[in-house]
Amino acid sequence: MDTQPEPTASELRQIVREGIAVAVATGTYGISVGAVGVSSGLSVAQTCALSLLVFTGASQFAFIGVIASGGAPLLGAASGILLGARNTLYGLRLGALLGWRGARRAAAAHLVIDESAAMSVTRGSTSAARTGFLTTGIGVFVLWNLATLGGALAGESLGDPRDYGLDAAVGGAFLALLWPRLDSITSRAAALLAAALALALVPLTPAGVPVLAAAVVALGLALSGRPR
Repeated sequence: MDTQPEPTASELRQIVREGIAVAVATGTYGISVGAVGVSSGLSVAQTCALSLLVFTGASQFAFIGVIASGGAPLLGAASGILLGARNTLYGLRLGALLGWRGARRAAAAHLVIDESAAMSVTRGSTSAARTGFLTTGIGVFVLWNLATLGGALAGESLGDPRDYGLDAAVGGAFLALLWPRLDSITSRAAALLAAALALALVPLTPAGVPVLAAAVVALGLALSGRPR
């Protein structure tokens, strides 16, 4: 791993600043999870627990979307697991990169998300990778959960979400999360195929099944390793 010299104190401070900037930009988006969670029927405590325990935006929105449409919680959980499976692939790379073992490795696994992985894999030394990972992962985790609580409390105070059109907020929030990631042929193909399958299944299957089927399509293409 250590193919480059150890970073200087100045370089480490720069990595910390970058990690904090990413954490602020990403973490504050958790307010939408809180708002759409309670508007979809979850309590404030349930919505906050979702961010604390799941801590991956796409999986959270998938679960909330199934609940909002009247689907079974198990279907929502299955959809979330499939969408979060990419974090397993990140973990395989980060395990060797960060070099932690035992309890540290287990604790770090909860912080494996797109942003913490991105801030680690480009580093040239173990210490730099760890700094990027921890700064970003912990920063996003703290801000995401605080923002979730704020959004949940605000959403609860609004009353019936249908009076404000918030019953459509899950789809809008999920689209906002998805849109920046459609930056390759594979990701755009996955989005189109998954959407087409979900739309086709809506009138034929119980609530939650279309989302689960779409997640299977997306995961299958992601694991296929097709060139961009």
